[in-house]
Amino acid sequence: MTDDPAHPRPDLGARPDLGASPDPRAALRLRTIVLVGLMGVGKSSVGRRLATALDLPFRDADNEVEAAAGRTIPEIFAEMGEPAFRDGERRVIARLLDEPPHVLATGGGAFANAETRALIKDKAIAVWLKADLELLARRVSRKEGRPLLKGRDPMAVLREHAETRYPAYGEAHLTVETGDTAHSVAVEAVIQALHAYLARPLHSESEPQ
Repeated sequence: MTDDPAHPRPDLGARPDLGASPDPRAALRLRTIVLVGLMGVGKSSVGRRLATALDLPFRDADNEVEAAAGRTIPEIFAEMGEPAFRDGERRVIARLLDEPPHVLATGGGAFANAETRALIKDKAIAVWLKADLELLARRVSRKEGRPLLKGRDPMAVLREHAETRYPAYGEAHLTVETGDTAHSVAVEAVIQALHAYLARPLHSESEPQ
């Protein structure tokens, strides 16, 4: 990964000798891991299992926003609008990033917000979970309560979001293709990607993966 302002590498401090450590996953608990990506990709489901695998707390940004606002996300959108939601989301994520390391699942639009994205890139390791749009459309069609889908075709919305948000997601430190796999398989893929990322030299010339 290139160490430049556009893709800053989180300061992980001294790295333990993973080969000598009795717990080879210890290095993965030094920094908050933030999962980003489109709706339906499994950020919350994978995040919970990843947190269990790494013995870390799990946080869901959407749940935290609802708790802080005392309203559901559909209610926030209906009563206050998306800009107010994004502002509250940014403030909640900033607070969460000041907590000890954990796994954080974010809403699909969080990392697309420039201020929120900068906070995450500076204080955490961002992992973009990516999957085929048709698969995501099938998943989100089965679940209600997504205000951005209200009265709209899920595939059309996902295509719009892919066009506008993929450039931002591309700034994540890692990209993991999850596909239509079991959550346990996706978790192992994320863990392997994190190990590979942390094993690379700090001044590697490779791009974010």
